[in-house]
Amino acid sequence: MLRLYFFISLMCLVKSDTDETCPSFTRLSFHSAVVGTGLNVKLMLYTRRYWTCAQVINSTVLGNLNVTKKTTFIIHGFRPTGSVPVWMEDLIQGLLDVEDMNVVVVDWNRGATTVIYNHASSKTRKVAIVLKGFIDQMLVQGASLDNIYMIGVSLGAHIAGFVGKMYNGQLGRITGLDPAGPLFNGRPPEDRLDPGDAQFVDVIHSDIDALGYKEPLGNIDFYPNGGLDQPGCPKTILGGLRYFKCDHQRSVYLYLSSLRENCFITAYPCDSYRDYRNGKCINCGIPQKESCPLLGYYADNWKEYLKQKDPPMTKAFFDTAEEEPYCIYHYFVDIITWNKSIRRGSITIKLRDRDGNITESKINQ
Repeated sequence: MLRLYFFISLMCLVKSDTDETCPSFTRLSFHSAVVGTGLNVKLMLYTRRYWTCAQVINSTVLGNLNVTKKTTFIIHGFRPTGSVPVWMEDLIQGLLDVEDMNVVVVDWNRGATTVIYNHASSKTRKVAIVLKGFIDQMLVQGASLDNIYMIGVSLGAHIAGFVGKMYNGQLGRITGLDPAGPLFNGRPPEDRLDPGDAQFVDVIHSDIDALGYKEPLGNIDFYPNGGLDQPGCPKTILGGLRYFKCDHQRSVYLYLSSLRENCFITAYPCDSYRDYRNGKCINCGIPQKESCPLLGYYADNWKEYLKQKDPPMTKAFFDTAEEEPYCIYHYFVDIITWNKSIRRGSITIKLRDRDGNITESKINQ
């Protein structure tokens, strides 16, 4: 019996140690959002070796971070309920699956959790200063700015931009996932994400008529389904909470699709979504030996080509399905067959997907 008690006690100690050594993203309640939270930034490191157990790191303790490898920072945005981002775990694992890197989750939930949006927005530069201090220590230990990659969601995209500005645009790459629009629309470059904030900046705009930023912010700006209402998202307030966040979050799920081997979304550089749907942008503006840009993780394959443009910027459009995997019914414009209906004054575009299915779309002239 004594041995049994000892065994149970030992198991409790093991569990306690595990809880302490495997920290998790800060979970807060709606009550915290109502009363407000002071800013506290926690950095959690994930690697291929320790992908199930994070390690808390800071500017004085880099832990198991290998400065010779790429380091990808994931920066979330406004958290009006204090909950953990539902996509966080998938994004961490997806990144580690495609490349052996350091993944650092920037947990600023204490600060982002509030029902008053401008309170969270006002903390973005302070978060950037914390990240600057951490990256400075990485550089002291031998890291290169070329290997710094930041993925910012909503407000997080502008935080990444502020960090990039502090390094005069020398960060390797910034990806903005539907950068926040409210309080940032129309602001000058120094007050938001900008193409000059990194060596390469790519942006996915999925909610330009509500929570997202409408105008281009990167070297390449992707507009799924024109950047407006996303297929499969509620169209009215009757959809509840999903109505407010579905379009905005779609950018994250589209990026996640790029981390899966069976889902690569091709986009087509074009002046407008209308021109894209009219079949006017079929060769990507480059020699046919070059491929069109891919959405998400591999968007930087277009980095060198864009450097040759003046300015080095372009917009790209594509269509998606209503649900995952969003790329299944992605249309390839280079195999469009289309005809004009003179009698009705419209164009009917026939688009063929990878499985050979044909969908028709009619556009009035």
